[in-house]
Amino acid sequence: MIKVSVMYPYAAEARFDHHYYLNSHMPMVKRLLGEACLSYTVDKGLAGGAPGSPPNYITLCHMLCPSVESFQAAFAPHAKAIMADIPNYTDLSPVLQISEVLVG
Repeated sequence: MIKVSVMYPYAAEARFDHHYYLNSHMPMVKRLLGEACLSYTVDKGLAGGAPGSPPNYITLCHMLCPSVESFQAAFAPHAKAIMADIPNYTDLSPVLQISEVLVG
């Protein structure tokens, strides 16, 4: 199993509409990826490690997928639509990481 993490780095003046992301964007992504997205979680950053410091990321999304190949095969046909929706909720550029899940 793999985890696809989509991370939105913190920026003081950044715009991020969590309501839209939770209620429109991620349900669309889940629908488009189908069985390649087993489940997902969304985290809203609250703080960094030091008292009073901002979070490293405004938002993190983690999608559990059966394999890199299944994710890529499901994502590729819908990449343009998914990426075109980003300006509807943020002015940030996401950072993507694919990881092997070692403990679940």
